[in-house]
Amino acid sequence: MSQAFDVVVIGAGPGGYIAAIRAAQLGFKVACIDEWKNAAGGPAPGGTCTNVGCIPSKALLQSSEHFEHANHHFADHGISTGKVTMDVAKMVGRKDTVVKQNNDGILYLFKKNKVTFFHGRGSFVKAADGGYEVQVSGDKPETLVGKQVIVATGSNARALPGTPFDEENVLSNDGALRIGAVPKKLALIGSGVIGLEMGSVWRRLGADVTILEGLPTFLGAVDEQIAKEAKKAFDKQGLKIELGVTVGEIKTGKKGVSVAYTNAKGEAQTLDADKLIVSIGRVPNTIGLNAEAVGLALDERGAIVVDAECRTNLPGVWAVGDVVRGPMLAHKAEEEGVAVAERMAGQHGHVNFNTIPWVIYTSPEIAWVGRTEQQLKADGVAYKAGTFPFLANGRARALGDTTGMVKFLADATTDEILGVHIVGPMASELIAEAVVAMEFKASAEDIARICHAHPSLSEATKEAALAVDKRTLNF
Repeated sequence: MSQAFDVVVIGAGPGGYIAAIRAAQLGFKVACIDEWKNAAGGPAPGGTCTNVGCIPSKALLQSSEHFEHANHHFADHGISTGKVTMDVAKMVGRKDTVVKQNNDGILYLFKKNKVTFFHGRGSFVKAADGGYEVQVSGDKPETLVGKQVIVATGSNARALPGTPFDEENVLSNDGALRIGAVPKKLALIGSGVIGLEMGSVWRRLGADVTILEGLPTFLGAVDEQIAKEAKKAFDKQGLKIELGVTVGEIKTGKKGVSVAYTNAKGEAQTLDADKLIVSIGRVPNTIGLNAEAVGLALDERGAIVVDAECRTNLPGVWAVGDVVRGPMLAHKAEEEGVAVAERMAGQHGHVNFNTIPWVIYTSPEIAWVGRTEQQLKADGVAYKAGTFPFLANGRARALGDTTGMVKFLADATTDEILGVHIVGPMASELIAEAVVAMEFKASAEDIARICHAHPSLSEATKEAALAVDKRTLNF
């Protein structure tokens, strides 16, 4: 006997669970299906982000940052600690606790908003009268019929050809979060978000970390000036980052991993390590969705084809998040989920892809929104630029963290903000002001004229806006 719903959501990651909650708030009868399991086999909604991505990585980054401060910065404040050690098992246990708190929080929110949750894998069966039949496979199989369906099945880590993840020696983001002891030598392939964040965690704890990157430039999606500043900081910390490499054969054994590669000069090299983390991107997850049963269109990457409003080729079927086009970011998925629920209810729904912020949670943090200087040059856009270093910011000095800067890019004629780029302390929090400003099409002058609290890191944002017209006050 099938159960009928107005909306069936497949996947309870950031896009799926948020879409389910918003749809329920709008009066729909909603079901949400998710197969993630915790260590005890119970439900663990939240998707990659909550379970093996955004949340656990930030927990490890926080723990390792405390360890770094105790070892290298406490003495500057007159604090004597003696020898500081790290209990890796306890650090990982704390990470797991943080993850469970988020899992439990989502289950509570489902109950609060009257979303019916099903633990298992969701897949299409066929088109049904007035909607679609969806099978829930798991410990308690169920058949659901939804008038409308939202697919939010996320993505999986991309493996190197010929080198599958074994999560013992060759690790995805999942295995990287479960390393049980500090490796003497850690190798990473890919210097993107995951590579830099995980490399930072284990470097702080004492590992010798080498990151191999195939591209000739560091963080090519980031503003060049910001990327160069970040690279200097990472080099100083001891992160070894090799650019322009070509990875060859990878061998695994009892003693670890051996990576053969050619460096930027064309020289053959070998990197031996205890563990190898591969972070070369992600692929849309449509495995087991049974899209062909209903004729759901996929592109050549395996992503679900959608229009600008997240509609698929099937009436009443929508898709959001990593499984569709666009950046694979949790907050992008959330915004799409809200917009789809509101469109179902006949409302407008809103996602401005030009004002989606990006963050890398290293030390220094890197955050940006809008276009980079190199993009503006390539597009032939006349612009003005202004920068302000944290070295000249009173709060940054008091914190003892003066690395980096804030950079504003504004239209040369209208002064509208085209991009804001930050490398430095709490960049992840500072970028929100820039997102709001750009969403409301503010000018650099608007930010420059707004009073910012003193002393605060946000004053660097105001000063960078002032710098657009060469009138900084504190530098």
